[in-house]
Amino acid sequence: MTLPTPSTPAGSHRPRVVIIGCGFGGLEAARALRKAAVDVTLVDRANHHLFQPLLYQVATAGLSAPAIAAPIRHLFRHQPNATVLLGDVTGIDVAARTVRLQEGLALPYDHLIVAAGATHSYFGHDDWAPFAPGLKTLDDAFDIRSRILLAFEEAEKEPDPARRAEWLTFVVIGGGPTGVEMAGTLAEIARHTLPGEFRHIDPATARILLVEGSDRVMQSMPPALSQRAQEQLEKLGVEVRVNARVTGIDAHGLMVQPAPTGGKKSTDSYRIHSKCVIWAAGVAASPLGRQLAEGTSASTDRAGRVVVEPDLSLSGHPEISVIGDLASAQSHVPGRAPTAVPGVSPAAKQMGRTAAANILRRLAGNTGQPFRYRDYGNLATIGRNAAVVDLSSPLGPLRFSGYPAWLFWLFAHVFFLIGFRNRVVVLLDWAWAYWSFARYARVVTGLASRPAEEGHTPAEAGAGATAPGPSAGH
Repeated sequence: MTLPTPSTPAGSHRPRVVIIGCGFGGLEAARALRKAAVDVTLVDRANHHLFQPLLYQVATAGLSAPAIAAPIRHLFRHQPNATVLLGDVTGIDVAARTVRLQEGLALPYDHLIVAAGATHSYFGHDDWAPFAPGLKTLDDAFDIRSRILLAFEEAEKEPDPARRAEWLTFVVIGGGPTGVEMAGTLAEIARHTLPGEFRHIDPATARILLVEGSDRVMQSMPPALSQRAQEQLEKLGVEVRVNARVTGIDAHGLMVQPAPTGGKKSTDSYRIHSKCVIWAAGVAASPLGRQLAEGTSASTDRAGRVVVEPDLSLSGHPEISVIGDLASAQSHVPGRAPTAVPGVSPAAKQMGRTAAANILRRLAGNTGQPFRYRDYGNLATIGRNAAVVDLSSPLGPLRFSGYPAWLFWLFAHVFFLIGFRNRVVVLLDWAWAYWSFARYARVVTGLASRPAEEGHTPAEAGAGATAPGPSAGH
């Protein structure tokens, strides 16, 4: 069944633009077409746009979900040419120019923007996923929050010191921005938020480990800032282990293989006993990318991202653009060699605007313009008064850390949040947490259905603490 565009009268010949995914890229593309004489249909499997850079704050009970999510329909209520559909895309018929939804509906398009995003990558070990959840959606955040809070609850009841130590050992795998931010916040929870609330354990004795396979954390930062990030993590009480490759994960911990350094052979593997492991080590493109590549003869990279033309379209199919984490794109600056575009939210936003602008150019009879990424820098928070910032400026790189970087990170994220109410709520929550160390979003549901058998993990115990809506991408 073909679904008509509700905003278009019968017999109208306005171009139909379908956008798959309402992450940063899809949102910007749809907004950029708000004044164009086109009909936009935005499809997402979730009913909300998610501000992913602050998702770890929900996972660590620092913010509630509505503070970082906004209903998609509300965002486009004043854009008459935009239709929002809640649905799961199952395929794209390139020849017929239709997008198929799980419900059996078919959306015809004249131009297609695919911004389906990315998911977790366990590097071929998908069996690790039940024991080490990643953080991409609100569902993931609620799951991780349950695991963290229930680990302290189980430790409070555990009389055996060895098993109690397993509950009080938290491991974050991956030293990128998400891993660094998660590990630093876990240390703050254990050292400052929970002390005094338990009678049989001291939460401050919890071990927080950050395991990174390469030789330093924050690989996207200059080495000096990476070192500063590690120092700030260790000051917060995080044990940072670099050159440590994870070779196995189960319900009771993980196996680690130290990488050879300085020409020395690798030492023997060792085990870390932990009941709460969090995955922040890798991402893979949405499976929709490979399906699209097969239908268009496009190629994909090792992560499954679709290789796009300079203008973000597919070779031989200028009507299809791929953006965001799903695109293997390059930035084209006149007089310079093309450079790879990083998978960060500013890049996705810029690609969304470029894809929309190129659609309008083609409708006017012109060719698309190459994508040019403007890199404004990187930043990551580590904990209270601790962050690292690497900015690009006309005068050269601007790099700093510590309290000034933390303030910059705070106001930058508040500024880019969607909606005035969200900015106010987040700012008030952070101000209160800063002065009181309190985290009041510590709600775990589904405990009535929690298994009573011995040995169940917090993941099983918190199975009911998930959001009704899935991811903001595909």
